[in-house]
Amino acid sequence: MKFLFIVQGEGRGHMTQAISLADILRAEGHEVVHVLTGKSKRRELPAFFFQKIKSEVTLFESPNFVIDAKSKKISLWKTIVYNVFKLGTFIKSLRQIHRIVKTTKPDVIINFYDLLSGLYSLTYRPKQKYICIGHQFLLNHPDFTFPKGYAVDKILMKINTAFTSIRADRHLALSFRPMPDVPDKKIYVVPPLLRVEITRLLVENKKYILGYLLNAEYGLEIENWHKNHPELELHFFWDKKDVPEEYTVHPNLTFHKLNDVKFLEMMSKCGAYCSTAGFESICEAMYLGKPIMMVPSYGHFEQACNALDATLAGAGIQNVVFNLDPFIEYIPNHKDISGEFRKWADSSRRKFIELLTSN
Repeated sequence: MKFLFIVQGEGRGHMTQAISLADILRAEGHEVVHVLTGKSKRRELPAFFFQKIKSEVTLFESPNFVIDAKSKKISLWKTIVYNVFKLGTFIKSLRQIHRIVKTTKPDVIINFYDLLSGLYSLTYRPKQKYICIGHQFLLNHPDFTFPKGYAVDKILMKINTAFTSIRADRHLALSFRPMPDVPDKKIYVVPPLLRVEITRLLVENKKYILGYLLNAEYGLEIENWHKNHPELELHFFWDKKDVPEEYTVHPNLTFHKLNDVKFLEMMSKCGAYCSTAGFESICEAMYLGKPIMMVPSYGHFEQACNALDATLAGAGIQNVVFNLDPFIEYIPNHKDISGEFRKWADSSRRKFIELLTSN
């Protein structure tokens, strides 16, 4: 079968999921004929995505979040206004997507949570099977537990998820743990799509703390905390522009530009993992048996959901700021759940092939 991917470019998780699924499909004799990826002026797509996806990639303008002056908190109303004023650009993007769909003639269109993909399905009504993949679809599961508060954010998130998956034949809800399917809502609970490289890593513990920052401006919080704990070795990855590949603030504090091979290698050897609460890297750390502290990006409801869900699954603890004091106290008491999690994650190939190729 021929598959076309439409991938949200906001954050690395959707991209690594696409890479993993492309490898699974090709191993079964299928073809990924093209990859369309939303781009943003605020972020630079990592080089590893273009190298590892192994298909032609076309970038298109897609709606994105707007961050406040300190680049920490998502500004909801500025996001809405900014994207409304770019409607003309997004209409061009829809035409661009349609041209590629007509040219490549896929059997299945797979959407990794890009909003324009849903709007494309609504406006052009393609004849191909349309399947959406993302942890966000688990939020519509009747057994999902939401963080307290966030009433408005919850409504807006559900609206965004609904638009993203308009006319979808199936919603594949990535989950930290098994949960029952909900066929009447077209929700099928599936394991995370982890890259095959992670299964080949030798797990060690060299005591340092590894981290990933969705917004590079959180680096200042890390620096301020580390001034009071200079004896601890920290390594954080970010996508900050105009800095060296390795930015050393202190002999025991280094910031690294995103590099998928380096990141996984360092994760396999770290003593613990701390990050903004993106779904994918939490799963990678769980697979390797690392204690985790999750700090959802300010105003990022989706990450607040991830953090609570992962905590309930036994991944670790959550915090509201990058104060690592409670994490240091937690690490020696962490219960390793990697055996159970690996069994779930390793079942992904069978589950995805079944759900993507069956009627």
